[in-house]
Amino acid sequence: MKIKPLGDRVLVEALEAEEVSKSGIIIPDTAKERPSEGRVVAVGPGRLTDEGDRVKPEVTKGDTILYGKYSGTEVTVGAKEYLILRESDILAIL
Repeated sequence: MKIKPLGDRVLVEALEAEEVSKSGIIIPDTAKERPSEGRVVAVGPGRLTDEGDRVKPEVTKGDTILYGKYSGTEVTVGAKEYLILRESDILAIL
C-alpha cells in the first residue's frame, strides 16, 4: 500500500532511541522516551495560501528531521509504524 500525504503534511518514519546511555547503562523499552528524530518518507504537495497559490514544502523525501515530542498522528501501514505531521511541527532538518 502506498501513502501520499495531503496538503502540508509529511509522513515520517521515527528513528529508534538509543538503547545504551552515554555512561553505559542499558535502557529498557518501558523507560525509553518517545523519539523526536525521524526520516521523511513522503511529502505532500504543500499548503494553499488564501489567494490559492501553493507553497512548496521545505523538506524533501529522505531528509532526517527533528520534530516536537508529542506532535503528529501515529499510523500503521503493514508492519511499519509512521507518523503523519504538519510541516509546521518540524523543528529542524538535521
